[in-house]
Amino acid sequence: MSRIHVPALDTATGATADIYAQIKKAVGNVPNTFAAIGAHGPAALKAVLQADGVLAAGSLSKQDQETIKLIVSEDAGCDYCVAAHSLLGKLTGLKPDTLKQLRAGSATGDARRDALVRFIRLLTKASGTIDEAEVNAIKAAGYSDAQLVDISLAIAVTVFTNVFNRINDTAIDFPAVD
Repeated sequence: MSRIHVPALDTATGATADIYAQIKKAVGNVPNTFAAIGAHGPAALKAVLQADGVLAAGSLSKQDQETIKLIVSEDAGCDYCVAAHSLLGKLTGLKPDTLKQLRAGSATGDARRDALVRFIRLLTKASGTIDEAEVNAIKAAGYSDAQLVDISLAIAVTVFTNVFNRINDTAIDFPAVD
C-alpha cells in the first residue's frame, strides 16, 4: 500500500483535476504514481508531463527513451518504474528478451543500444565530470549533441519519479515483470 494518501480521483479539484483529465484523455486512466504526485504537487506533475512532451518531440527514438528510463529505474531499484518502463518499452517494440537483458545488465547484441546503456550507467553511477573519451564513444555510437541533451533530460525526469516512488512505495498498477 502506498504511503502518501491520495483522495479519490473523482474528488480532485482545480489544477489537480485538470491534470488528471489530461492524463485520462491521453492514456485512459491515471497511473498511481501520477495520482499521488498530482494530489499533492500538481505543478510538479505538470512539469514531469511537459518534460516527457519535450522528450517525445525530441531527437531520441521511443525505444531509446524507454531504454534510458528502464536502466535508470532498474539501477535505482524503483520497482514501480521498472514495471512501467518494461510495459512502455514493449509498446515501443522492444522485444521481451531485450527488456530482460536490459534489466539484468546484459548485452543486448545491438551495439548502439549497448553503447547507450553503458553511457547511462556511467552517468548514473559515477560522480564528477565524465571523461571526454566516454562522450566521444557515445557520439561514435551515433548519438548527436542534441541527443545528449535529451538523454540528460530523460535521466532527470526518471530520477524524479524513481525517488518519489521509493518514498511513497507506490502500489504498482502495471503488469509484473518476470
